[in-house]
Amino acid sequence: MKKTVAAPVDIDLQPGYAIRRLHQISVGIFLQSVGEGGVTPVQYAALQVVSNLPGIDQRTLARNIALDTSTTGGVVDRLEARGWLERRTSPQDRRARQLFLTRAGDQTLAETIPAMLSAQEQILAPLTESQRKVFMRMLQVLVTQNNEMSRAPSDIR
Repeated sequence: MKKTVAAPVDIDLQPGYAIRRLHQISVGIFLQSVGEGGVTPVQYAALQVVSNLPGIDQRTLARNIALDTSTTGGVVDRLEARGWLERRTSPQDRRARQLFLTRAGDQTLAETIPAMLSAQEQILAPLTESQRKVFMRMLQVLVTQNNEMSRAPSDIR
């Protein structure tokens, strides 16, 4: 019986591999910028969305940050345990919980934003200003057009 041999593929030329590597790099840069004991990129996203939309429910938060609801529940639990987020019963639906930043959460977010912005600059530093604009435009096309293929599609704004 003849053995089937796969054709060689250069993984460095595959978009999925490059995107995964860029994600690893961006998380590393973010964590370096924010420092020890700071927030993770996902926690930052949750804090920022809750700050932008006070009273948002957990399911809507999950759709806004493109996470499944169980993962979002863990993120919210950790943020609440750190004293940065609080759940309140919705006056319209006593089963629903609304999310709000605490004073400490507001302060943490305010302290994190400069480091987050610095990380974004560092991620894009190898590109010229015009390359950055093209890259971000192309990245948005890929994210928007492939959103429904995600395991946790976001509510794209």
